[in-house]
Amino acid sequence: MATALSPVTSAEGVSRDGWRVLLMLARGGGRSMGEIATHTAMPAPTATRVVDRLVAAQLAFRRTDPVDRRRVLVHLATGGRAVVERVCGRVERRASDAIGASHTPERAQLAQLLETLALNCAH
Repeated sequence: MATALSPVTSAEGVSRDGWRVLLMLARGGGRSMGEIATHTAMPAPTATRVVDRLVAAQLAFRRTDPVDRRRVLVHLATGGRAVVERVCGRVERRASDAIGASHTPERAQLAQLLETLALNCAH
């Protein structure tokens, strides 16, 4: 799946880890750095660097938690939402192309993985 997704996210200037964070943020609501690190299974310093890059690229932004002013939450920016929509659209098209192509066991497996990824994009 990473092989199929990597060229699509790279074309958007987003790393694999960056994509995982964007997809998590796309599910709604702000997320703390601890939530991001736990959900993406990244060490906290790595998650911080990934979020720093997303913020610098204006794909995400940080805001103080309105409930707990000591916490900072990361949110998906408009540019990040556009990236998620473009990547998910490309993945869905690739899945359709793979399903429609002549079937070999490898193509069937790729189509199944792409369908799973496309479903994750939708939710």
